[in-house]
Amino acid sequence: MPIKVENQYEGKLPKNTVELIEKALDSLPREHTRGIERVRLVEFISEPRLKGQLQMSELPGLYHPRQGAKGPWLEVAVGVLLPGNKPIHKRIIPRLSFKGTSAAVIFSLVGQHYHLTLRHSVKRTQVEPAVRLYTEKQLKAWNEKQHSLRARLFKPIQPTLERWGKSLQKRAAQEKKKTVASKS
Repeated sequence: MPIKVENQYEGKLPKNTVELIEKALDSLPREHTRGIERVRLVEFISEPRLKGQLQMSELPGLYHPRQGAKGPWLEVAVGVLLPGNKPIHKRIIPRLSFKGTSAAVIFSLVGQHYHLTLRHSVKRTQVEPAVRLYTEKQLKAWNEKQHSLRARLFKPIQPTLERWGKSLQKRAAQEKKKTVASKS
C-alpha cells in the first residue's frame, strides 16, 4: 500500500514537492517503510510533548510511532525548511537546497522508523548514530540516482576526494586542539 502524502501547508509549496517526497520514499527499500501510513506536510510541528524540549520553529520533522490502532506516520515542517519571515538573502539558500533537505528529512524519519520498530538489534543509546549513518547512505544513493551523469563522471575520483576531506578534517581538529591548548 503506497504512503499517502497529505499537504496541510498553508503557503505555496515549491514545484513538484509531493512528487519529490513520493520519489524519495520509492527509492527506499520497501521493508524499511513497512507500516508507515502517511507523510503530513505542515507549517510548523505542534506537538504538546515537545513544549519544553525544543522550539517548534526549529524542528524540521517528527516521527510519530504507532499508537493503538493508528499506524506510524511522519510529519515534515515546511516552514522550517523554507523560512518565510527572514530577509531575502536568508531565504534564497534554503529554497535552492529544498530538494536535498526535504529528502534528507524524509530519510532520517524513515531511518528512525526502521531502527526503532523493525531493527531490534539496535540499543536506545545507539539509535541516533545509526539513523545518521542510514540517512547518509540513503541520501548518497538517492543523489547518485538523481544526478546519474555527474555521479558517473566523479565516481573514479571520489576516493581521492574523500581522502582529501578526511585529511582536512584531521588537520582542522589538530588546529582546534592547538588553539584550545594555547588559550589555557
